This record gives sequence, structure tokens and C-alpha cells, in this order.
Amino acid sequence: MAVCHHQASFKLFTPLPPPNPKSIFRCNLSLPSRPTILTAEPEPLFTSVKAFAPATVANLGPGFDFLGCAVDGLGDFVSLTVDPQVLPGEIAISEISGDHNSKKLSKNPLWNCAGIAAIEVMKMLGVRNIGLSLSLEKGLPLGSGLGSSAASAAAAAVAVNEIFGGKLGVEELVHAGLKSEERVSGYHADNIAPALMGGFVLIQNYEPLDLLRLSFPLDKELIFVLVSPDFEAPTEIGMAHHVWNSSQAGALVAAVLQGDVARLGKALSSDKIVEPKRAPLIPGMQAVKKAAIEAGALGCTISGAGPTAVALTDNAEKGKEIGERMHSQMKWWSCSRDLSGAHRLGYNNGEELKLGLVVTLFITWPRR
Repeated sequence: MAVCHHQASFKLFTPLPPPNPKSIFRCNLSLPSRPTILTAEPEPLFTSVKAFAPATVANLGPGFDFLGCAVDGLGDFVSLTVDPQVLPGEIAISEISGDHNSKKLSKNPLWNCAGIAAIEVMKMLGVRNIGLSLSLEKGLPLGSGLGSSAASAAAAAVAVNEIFGGKLGVEELVHAGLKSEERVSGYHADNIAPALMGGFVLIQNYEPLDLLRLSFPLDKELIFVLVSPDFEAPTEIGMAHHVWNSSQAGALVAAVLQGDVARLGKALSSDKIVEPKRAPLIPGMQAVKKAAIEAGALGCTISGAGPTAVALTDNAEKGKEIGERMHSQMKWWSCSRDLSGAHRLGYNNGEELKLGLVVTLFITWPRR
């Protein structure tokens, strides 16, 4: 989810509603800047905001570049401030912090995923007379397969939108995030869409863009176990279309809608295109997957481009056991699957607003 604090009087933020499943978001394969949507330049409602956007698991096994899911508790923060020292209509990145090689990231907003998304939202809003200062706090490792660039882009897009009153809808923010993703990690929406929309998202078409949010039954329990080694995995691998992966992706979608966790785990583990080529590039991946299945996981695969591995179960205690079996020396944090996507941080009677349902365990294992 993405959330924001601000210095003006606070109103509780309502998460962005999912788009109508029949809606089509149109874009070109080489994305131009979106035209200005508002007729009049908006005034900022707050002097500063802070937004959070979650990690995402893309592909989900057979769904290469067209399936993704948001997970709560892990993600990036963006702080945004109205800054008279910044030229009107421009944005400056004042600071990038975090423990995950964040110093590698550029402070040039034209070459930073958060900066690119923020600029696109400013263009859509027609902001010309206000300068903004952005601070990025990386909570996700770079190149981890957890949608690190998408989390930064989603948080930045939401922050800019919210500081001017939340005038744009989720579809416009997805377009802004796609502009960023195209520049820094490739043209794909399986991270940025769930980061903004929350839950499971299916990209039915890219030209024109057509996104469907899949609703997992709320009375069912679903647990991901994420295991991430301390290195970045190669991501450029050519792919072909195959009947097998298509059928398994269809089964996965049906399992999400029916709340059939066993079938979801089976489909998650069925990829015969991407995983066989990427797994050998991730030291220990095969052993981690074997350990997960032997410990009772319903399925296990690579998260996005890797190197993070994701295992599936329907029991939180079993999830802890699976995580321990996947690697004995690890760190784990308990968190929930994100159902709302990126939104502004809210407080209700002094307590932070938290949304989500599914418990997730995040584990790291050392470089080999």
C-alpha cells in the first residue's frame, strides 16, 4: 500500500478503488508523456506528504509479464515537500536512503524511477508554478524480483497526486508508473499495476492496456514465504509462447478467484519457460524449492526476475516451518498481503491505518 503524512490538517485517506474490470487503459508500446488532464493548475493542499508502496511478486510462475500480486509490509517510502528552492514545475531528489545498495541510484530525476513517475504525474496535473523536493527511502533490495523500481515509482506517483488533492485516478497513476518502468526496467505492468491497485492483477492486453483486478476470497487464508539471496539476478532472457504455460496461467487465475490455494500452488510451480532458464542463475534456488516442497509448501517458484523465491501455503505456522527449512540461517518478518495498493499513510485516533489480509514471511539468505 502507499500512504502519506502531511503538515496540514489531516483527513483519513481512502485507498484508490480498483478500476472497473471492463475498463481499458490505452497506451502505446513506446509510451509518450500523457497530456495534461486538468484544465486548471491545481494548488497543493499540503506542504508535505509521505507515501508508501508495497513489494510485488510478478509472474507468479507461468504468468510471465501478465500476472502480479502486491504483498504488504515490505516496500519503499517517498517523502515529498513543496520547496521554493526548486524551480517552478520541476522536481528535485534531495536524498536517497536505505540499506540495500541505495547509493547506486541516481539523484537525477530523469534517471530515477521515482523521479520519472513524479514528473509524469506533474505533467498530467499541469503543475507549472510549484517546485517539489523528493526524498526516497528504499525498503526493498535492488534487483531482487520484488518490484523495487515499481514500488519507488508507485509511491512517488501517489505522493505527487495526493499533495495536490488526489485528483488523478488509478489508471492515470498506472500510466505514470509505466513510463518509469519502461525507462528503468522494461515495459511491463506486472509490478507497477499491483503496487498501485493492490491484490492480484492480470494484464489482459498491453496494446491497448487492459488490467483486471482478481479478487481472492476474503474468507480464505493465503501465505507467501519470500526468500531472497544477497545478489542481483540477470533479467534479460528471451521467451516464447507455449500452450502449457498458458493453460497453467489460466488455472492460476481460476484458483485465485475460487480461493483454491492447493490449485494455486500447483499452477505456481508449473512454469516450464522462465523458471528453468533463470533457476540455474540463482545459486541455491533448486535446493530452496526442494526444501519448501518437502516442508509442505503447496508451491514454490521465482518471484519476478529473481533472485527472490516465493513459496505458498495456507497456514501461518506452516509458513514459518517452510521458511526455516528453506534456509536455516535467515531473518524473517511477518507482514500481510496488500489488498489496496499504493496510498497515502493515514492515522486514525493516533494509530497507523493498516490494510491487508494474508501473512507473508520475508527471508534472506547470505551470498554463496
